[in-house]
Amino acid sequence: MPRRRRPIRRLFLIVLVLCFSAALAVAAVYLMHLDQTVQQRFAAVKWVLPAQVYAAPMELYPGKDDSGNELVSQLGRLGYSNVSALSGPGTFSGGSDVMAVETRPFTFWDGHQDAQKVLLRFSHDKIASITDLDSGKPVSILRFDPQLIGSIYPGNGGQDRVLVRLDQVPPLLPKTLVLVEDRDFYSNFGISIRGIVRAAVADVMARRLVQGASTLTQQLVKNLFLTDKRTFSRKIREALMAILLERHVSKDQILEAYMNEVYLGQDGQRSIRGFGLASQFYFNKPLTELQPYQIALLVGMVKGPSYYNPRTNPKNAMARRDLILGMMHDAGYLTERQLRAQLAEPLGVDDGGGSGPNRYPAFLGLVRNQIEGQYSEKDLSLEGLRVFTTLNTEVQHQLDRHLVDGLNDIEKAKHLKPGTLEGAGVVTSVNSGEVLGMVGGRRVHFDGFNRALDIRRQIGSTAKPFLYLTALEDPSRFNVATLLPNQPIDVQLPNGTVWKPHNFERYNYGAPVPMYVALAKSMNVPTVSLGLQVGVKAVVKTFHDAGFSDVPDLPSIFLGSIDMSPFQVAQVYSTIAGGGFYTPLQSVTAVMTPDGKLLNHYPIKVRRTLPAGPTFITTWLMENVLRFGTAQWAQSVFPKGTVLAGKTGTTNGLRDSWFSGFGSNLLSVIWVGKDDDGRTDLVGATGALKIWAPLMRDLHVKSLDPSMPTDVVEESIDPSTGLKADAGCSDAVTLPFMKGFAPQQYAPCANASKSILPEWLRTMFQ
Repeated sequence: MPRRRRPIRRLFLIVLVLCFSAALAVAAVYLMHLDQTVQQRFAAVKWVLPAQVYAAPMELYPGKDDSGNELVSQLGRLGYSNVSALSGPGTFSGGSDVMAVETRPFTFWDGHQDAQKVLLRFSHDKIASITDLDSGKPVSILRFDPQLIGSIYPGNGGQDRVLVRLDQVPPLLPKTLVLVEDRDFYSNFGISIRGIVRAAVADVMARRLVQGASTLTQQLVKNLFLTDKRTFSRKIREALMAILLERHVSKDQILEAYMNEVYLGQDGQRSIRGFGLASQFYFNKPLTELQPYQIALLVGMVKGPSYYNPRTNPKNAMARRDLILGMMHDAGYLTERQLRAQLAEPLGVDDGGGSGPNRYPAFLGLVRNQIEGQYSEKDLSLEGLRVFTTLNTEVQHQLDRHLVDGLNDIEKAKHLKPGTLEGAGVVTSVNSGEVLGMVGGRRVHFDGFNRALDIRRQIGSTAKPFLYLTALEDPSRFNVATLLPNQPIDVQLPNGTVWKPHNFERYNYGAPVPMYVALAKSMNVPTVSLGLQVGVKAVVKTFHDAGFSDVPDLPSIFLGSIDMSPFQVAQVYSTIAGGGFYTPLQSVTAVMTPDGKLLNHYPIKVRRTLPAGPTFITTWLMENVLRFGTAQWAQSVFPKGTVLAGKTGTTNGLRDSWFSGFGSNLLSVIWVGKDDDGRTDLVGATGALKIWAPLMRDLHVKSLDPSMPTDVVEESIDPSTGLKADAGCSDAVTLPFMKGFAPQQYAPCANASKSILPEWLRTMFQ
């Protein structure tokens, strides 16, 4: 029997050896394949880099309206630190009279700008002087690094990051990261045997995977190549790939990749990836400017970005941060004194949500609309383009604040339920057509329905200036003193129905009124009478020339039966504010590649589409709206002598309240209404104007330039007849006319013993 067993044993050993050899061969082939996969995938790693969107850079110069206190707020939005003495780029010291600032270096579309130390002096809420602290020479203009305001990533959500190099980050960050996450990182070979044993014991005791033993290399492999599924096979694959990766890539390369890939939170649909973006998102600062307590907070979040989120779970975040600060001290990275100072710091998280798209969603929507079609979705969401915009963060801040506060005040004054009203607003530069600010609703940081761009509401009396401008283009028939009928009127429409327009104040009928009074008081019947003489098609053409073409060919457009968005209203009003020059409103100034190559620069495009003289006179008519018309209340808001132009707008059923107006430097449009198009019981003066006037005051709007074009002259006129006044006309007013078309016939008032004008008209210019 023993002799017969030997062949069986020998056969078994042969089979066993063959199986083992086959297994080794399969394992070798698998490892070779896995090794090749790791090399190829790591070499082919292409970070998802959404386009970074920047606000316009803040520029300061001697004489600019800017107090020290205002500048402190502006620097705060840029993430500059208020320190006792300048300690590097992104810091400032001082107060309302004198301030020292060290700007950050930045590569603009027109070249690189180095950091600069300057001293600013203020006087009477203006910048008195700017001096370079290194050279002692005066500085004519100081430009700051622009604020990163968001990213453009796929509409269904995606990753976002700001790439950093290991040699660009504060040395304390990688040291602390290794200390907390993988102390043996520089000595292990991709996996930690001690960690594996510890985790295995815990997993066996729990009879499931409950504890990880991942090194930094394993975490990187999982993030780049694998899923989050917790299985033994995935963990084995992860460990093997980590070992193989370390054969081909240096420790520093692995650490740099990890710092750019690690998940550190969520901003709506956007994933916050890497420490570079996390620094901007949580602290509104570049990574290079972080202090130890801020580094500790970010490193602590690696363990659980949701559980240790400083905005939603500040207690957890604080405890974790302080624990890591203690570890930094124990490792010799912080002295006892430094530890106490860092533990005393608050979390220091930026309240505005960092630089994410929730900060200025309405404006970012405009940016995306205006560059759509010029760049592919891939370019915008993957290639890391740098988009420079026209957004003025101070203007946007004021617009956000005044819309929210204004809606609350209106609801309170009208005894409306809080949250009843909605609103939207646009602020633009008169000279350049740049959009300086935009808000799409009272939830100013909510990336939802953008009312500034997407609502279409009737604009009411906001349309009237374009009718009056059309009439003034025919000076042989119409001028500002032309008397317009003010009696009820019936208008036969093309469909056979009869339209019966009436004044807002139905009793306000009577003698004919001068054109300048009809617009200032927003009188409907005289306006329709003028429109019927001018013709619908001519008014449609004026709107087209001003920048809007979708105007119905109906008489009802005379009173604003035109559906437009606040942005579209801002476009047509900007043409009047620009003296008849049409400038397409724009939000983008330049687009660059990540390495600084200029792809596109967007210059201002200007062309005259409306005649200078009639446009100037129309602006004068709109000045009267604020002097003695429906927006007279605004005079109480602005400094005495401020001359602005604008027009209230109210729609049928008191559904929409508009105000559109401008000075020599700024134009803004405000809309107030309800999302369900319901009745608000607001007119333009009691709704939108209450937001517009304080906003423009706080934006330091400048008075209009009183100089007239060469084809406009002034003449003294008797308002009751529209004829030239003589010495006997006690109610004479001075009005602008197109040159050669001022009244030549004198009014018969030389022997008049008393005025025949009604009191409300006689006292307008007194």
